[in-house]
Order: sequence, then structure tokens, then C-alpha cells
Amino acid sequence: MEALTPRASGSRRLKWHALWRRSLFFGLTFLSAIAAVLLMFHIVRANGLSWLEWLGLPLFFGLFIWIAGAFWTAIAGFVIQLIGRDKVIIHSDEVAGKPLQRRTALVMPIYNEEPTRVGLGLDIIWSSMLAHPEQAAFDLFILSDTRKPEIGAAEEKMWRALVRKHNAAGRIFYRRREQNTGRKAGNIADFVRSWGAAYDHMVVLDADSIMTAKALVAMAALMEAHQEVGIVQTLPTPVGRDSLFARLVQFAARLNGPMLSSGLTFWQMGEANYWGHNAIIRIRPFAEFCALPHLPGAAPLGGEILSHDFVEAAFMRRAGYKVWMVPDIEGSWEEVPSNIIDFAARDRRWAQGNLQHFNVIPMRGLHWLSRLHMITGILSYATSPIWLVVLILSSIITCIEALGTHQYFEPGMHTLFPHWPEARAGEIAALLGVTILVLLLPKVLGATLALTNKSLRRGFGGTRGIVLSVLAEQLFSMLLAPSMMIFHSTFVITTLLGKPVVWNAQERGDRGLTFPEALERQKWHVTLGFAWGAIIAIIAPSFLGWLAPVLIGLVLSPWLTMWTSHVSLGVKFRKWGLLLTPEETSPAPELAALRDPAALEILHDEIPPLEESQPARAPVRMEAEAAKYYEVRHMLNSLRRYAPTDA
Repeated sequence: MEALTPRASGSRRLKWHALWRRSLFFGLTFLSAIAAVLLMFHIVRANGLSWLEWLGLPLFFGLFIWIAGAFWTAIAGFVIQLIGRDKVIIHSDEVAGKPLQRRTALVMPIYNEEPTRVGLGLDIIWSSMLAHPEQAAFDLFILSDTRKPEIGAAEEKMWRALVRKHNAAGRIFYRRREQNTGRKAGNIADFVRSWGAAYDHMVVLDADSIMTAKALVAMAALMEAHQEVGIVQTLPTPVGRDSLFARLVQFAARLNGPMLSSGLTFWQMGEANYWGHNAIIRIRPFAEFCALPHLPGAAPLGGEILSHDFVEAAFMRRAGYKVWMVPDIEGSWEEVPSNIIDFAARDRRWAQGNLQHFNVIPMRGLHWLSRLHMITGILSYATSPIWLVVLILSSIITCIEALGTHQYFEPGMHTLFPHWPEARAGEIAALLGVTILVLLLPKVLGATLALTNKSLRRGFGGTRGIVLSVLAEQLFSMLLAPSMMIFHSTFVITTLLGKPVVWNAQERGDRGLTFPEALERQKWHVTLGFAWGAIIAIIAPSFLGWLAPVLIGLVLSPWLTMWTSHVSLGVKFRKWGLLLTPEETSPAPELAALRDPAALEILHDEIPPLEESQPARAPVRMEAEAAKYYEVRHMLNSLRRYAPTDA
């Protein structure tokens, strides 16, 4: 028998690990959901099943699969974090110290962003890069889709300031498109067609991204060491905002993110996903295979794809390249919206983009996990209306039972023995306990990892800080969840009814909201909470206790939105030692620079136009290099090769 080559042996080993890991993960997830729905069936059939209860069972099954998947992902991640290393996946330390042989472009697409903040972030990234021995392997591109002339002029000024400060003519480039065709994905595609041939890889940044040179070099080195990899996605950690809402998000993400990402990598392996930023991409296969099709039909479900990252990852995997998440690459950060209204506005775009994937899932040749990523993305929003329907069905069933009387003798049955109503309090308590366990244990495991690690424990504010912060985050999450459920339900319904999203620049920075602003967006949440609560109080008051978290969250939603948007309350929590993160208690130099007022001074200076020797666009050498090495094809080739099955 012919001996396996090292590459073939490694591939065989990865396939074996993928088989048993996915069998274990999906087996446990489905078994958990089946057990829960059987217990629910045993409870509701005690006094006969109505058609409403039959309708609720499959909905409950779908919801429990959703939370069970997150539960078992957390369990896997917890075990890996305890062990310290997953030997099957790729790691950043395996390429430590290896010199880079290829070139990488750092690309930041922007659209009507605040130029000062963009410039500050780029200044921090480039300053970090210039201090690294491998800095010569990187160039930086600012890719503007800005429509407002005054912002465009400020962007050019910001770019000139960066070039002058770092003596970076021929290293930092600025391009503003005349037409923003294809939005962000079109912006990246334009870069690939115009200048991508001069580079082997590109790191895609968001306008609020901050990355260290160490992280960027590790990403590039991994791409060089693993030629079979098309995309490496890091774990961007939320940082930098001071409002209470943002601090809640930052704390939860930092506490649980590394564990959950390790769990995801455990079963996703080389079929991971791409999140659109803080990731490195191999340019040549991206250019050849990752074209975005124009979906059939009109927006919102047709037309240009909004959530392009999932689709590009799926096409990269379809072309035979691996997509890896590498959670241990440190120094990858992003910022989050500072209030629930801006957070929901961002989700509105993502909801439409994810629902568009209904038209992508049937495309030929996609890996089954790529299809699952898209289904998961759809469910991340579709579960909200499902939860809402389940809660409404539960309320209706409870009201019907409260208004009716039990039939002790079945119609048509001639018997002396009555049919007594059954109460299965033990089973109800068991199901409630299991559901709470599945929902809350991942947070307990994340806190446990922090408490048992001396460095992390100190970074999160000590034992007291971790325990109280977890309790505070859980309380606010419970109160804010009903509003997010209504927001997401509305997004799904309006998208399915044909109302497309308006593509606006994302609100960044700490933006506090007034009560009238919050009430304007959430008045129907309050109305629903009062009406729902009044009906239950009149007809089935005993059910109020079960619905209390939902009703309180809806009725108080504008007040909660206003309070959590304020920086003053976030600062108080910080003074109390709560919701701290290691990035805040011991910030890296790059993060410390974000809060340094002196760092902005260079960007406010009056900068004269660049001399002719400092071109505003990519130098001619790139075009010559592109012609020398290969021609970047327009991606219609891939569309001809892989069309939807029904197209």
C-alpha cells in the first residue's frame, strides 16, 4: 500500500476529527432538544392537546435547538480553555518569529464616517506596524465610498496628515469612488480589481477597527504557512465605549467570547465563517471565486447582497480553501454602538442581509456547514418572532383554560368515573430548571474561567467585580431582551413584507439618548407591554409571574434605553469596579492611544497638498506588477460556474 504523504495524512486526520467532533456536537444538541420537547409534550398532553399546543411544540423544539447549540458550544470551549490548547486547529504561535515573504494590504472601507476617528485608528495601527520588523510587507489603503463632499475633503486632509506624519508616500493610499456600487462589498471588489494583484493577502478593517502589528503579522504568517487557507478570522473584542449599554456588551463579550469562539472552532474547524472585518483574505482565490451574485428579484430579499461576508466565506470554501477562526490571535479590537437604538439600527441592516441568504443557500457546490452558517444567521433574527409567537400562544392557552371549565366526563363516554384534571408540577419545574440551566450555565462557565485565572481575575476587577458584574449584566440583559425581541421581530416582518433598509453610516461614539427619543422608537413596546399585562391580569392573574420579566422589560423599555445610553452611569459602574475588562484595567499601548487627546493633534493641523512626488493614488509600480504576475479577472467567471440551482 502506498504511504500517505504528510499533506494527505494531515488532511485525513482533519477529516476524522471533523467527523467525530461534529457528530458529538450535533448529536448532543439534537438529543437535548428532543428530550426537552418530549418533556414539554408530557406536560401539555395531561389534559388533552389543543391545536394551539400542537402548534407550539415544533416552535419550542426549534427554539431549544437554538439555545442547546450555544450551550454545547460553551461546554466545548470551556473544556478547551481549561486544557489550554486544541492541538487540531491552527494557532498563531506556530508561526512566531517566521519572516514574511509576501505582501499584505491593509484595507479600510469607509462610508460617511467621522474622519478624525478614522484617522486616529489608522494612525494607531500604522504606528504599531512601523515599530515591527516586518513592517515593509504591509501597505495601507483608505477606500472611501463617502457621498458627502465635506466629509470627503476632510478624509483627504486626514490622509495627507498621515502620509506626512509617517513619511509614508507610496505606503498609505487614499481612493474615493465616484459611484458606491455594491456598497462595502463593491468597494472591496474595486480594490481587488484595481490593485489586488500587487498583494498576496488583504486584511479587511472596519472604520472602528484597531489591530496591533503583532496580530497583523501573525495573520499574514499563518496565510504563508497554510497555503490551503483562504481566510483567517480573528476574534474582535469590543472596547472603547463608556455608556452603560456599551460597557455591558463589552464585559459580556470579553468574559464569554474567548470561550465561545474556542467552542465554535472545536466543531467548525476549517469551515468557519468570515465576519467582514479584522480578518485576512487570500486575494487571488477571492478575486476568482468570491464574486457576489446579483440575487433574483427586487430588494429587500433580492438585488445586491448586504451580508456579503457569509457568502464570501461560503464561496471561498466551495473553491477548496479552508476558512479558519483563530481565537488566540490577540490584539484585534472593535467598537460597539453606545445605546440600544443604534445597536438595533445596525441589526436592521444585518437582519435584511441575513434573510437574503434564503436565495444563496440553494446555490450549487456549497459546503453543508456554509449553508448551516447562513441558516444560523437567519435564525439569529428569526428566533425573535418565534419566541414572541410562543409567548403569545402560551398566553392564549392560559387565558382559554382560565375562562373555561374542565370537562369531567368526555362527550359520548358512558362512564361512572370522571376524568380528573392533572397537574404536573414536577415536570414543569424540571423543564423550567433545564431551560434556565441551558441559558445561564455558559455565563457561569465564562465567569469560572476568569475566577480561576489570576491575571484574568485581576483584569476583570477581582472576584467581587466578576460576580457582581455577571449579576448586573444578567439583570440588564433580561430587561433589555424583550425590546430586542420586538425590534428583531419587526425587522423580520418588514423585510418579508418588502421594505428594504436604508444604508446609512453607522453611529459611532458615546451617544446618549433623551427620553423623548427613546419613547419615539419604543412607544409600541410600552403599549404592547401594558395591553398584554392588563389582559393577563384580568383573565389569568396567576400567569403574570411567568410573564413578568417580559412585561417589565417592555413597559420600562424607553427608560432603560435612556439610562443605559448615558456615559455618566457607565462611569459610575467603572468607579464601583463593575463591568471592567482586562483591556480597560491594563490597556495595550494601541488602546491607550485611543484615549490620548494629544494623538488627535496631528489630524487637526492644516496640511498643505502633497507634492507631485507623493501621489494620491496607488503608484504606477502596482499596475506594472499586476500585469507582470497575473490579471485579476472580473468575478463573472465564478457566477457562470456556480449558479443557483433554480436560476
